[in-house]
Amino acid sequence: MPIATLINALAIILGTLVGVLLRRNFPDRIRSIVYQGIGLSVLVIGLDMALKFDNIIFVVFAMLLGGITGELLQLEKRMSDLGNWFKARIRSKDAGFTDGFVTASLIFCIGSMAILGAIDEGIRGDRTILLTKSILDGFISIPLASTYGIGVMLSALPIIIYQGSITIAASQSQAFFTPVIITQITSVGGILIMGIGITLLDFKKINVTNLLPSIGYVVLFTVLF
Repeated sequence: MPIATLINALAIILGTLVGVLLRRNFPDRIRSIVYQGIGLSVLVIGLDMALKFDNIIFVVFAMLLGGITGELLQLEKRMSDLGNWFKARIRSKDAGFTDGFVTASLIFCIGSMAILGAIDEGIRGDRTILLTKSILDGFISIPLASTYGIGVMLSALPIIIYQGSITIAASQSQAFFTPVIITQITSVGGILIMGIGITLLDFKKINVTNLLPSIGYVVLFTVLF
């Protein structure tokens, strides 16, 4: 049972509620500097993760093939459509609803803490990493929700599906998650997180969602070769 993932989702929901309540009391200049701080932090975290690769060739080819696959599958559009569907369902008039859902989902789901924490809970029953991540995600969701609105809360759903699936898979196939595979996943995840940081800082819009298949490709290359 992925208990820590459920706690993580709850922390995001609570953080979002706080952010929405503080939205009107958040001056634009404060929101801007907080957002810049998050963007820079995400960029540095991503860089630190990206440099932990075991084989850079696999990482490069995984990013290339992952990007092509994501574009062909139109993952960015599908995720936006999902956000718009949720928005219509709850009849939200929040202009940033979909952007909040997509951005928060990427920030909270992609990263070494999400992967390693879920694996740790599945293999050893140790929830320390994910509980720490829950605290961080809860605080990060506050400024995100103050900017994008209630859509940030829906990122709790991908968290439950993504981290929960990894936890359950790890508990059933402990031998598969070798240190090399975890390292390669961490490296690709770091590059994707850097893309999020670049987007948050308004340097350039990176279609990180379309690059998500890269994680699957790097695992495949590592296992085969």
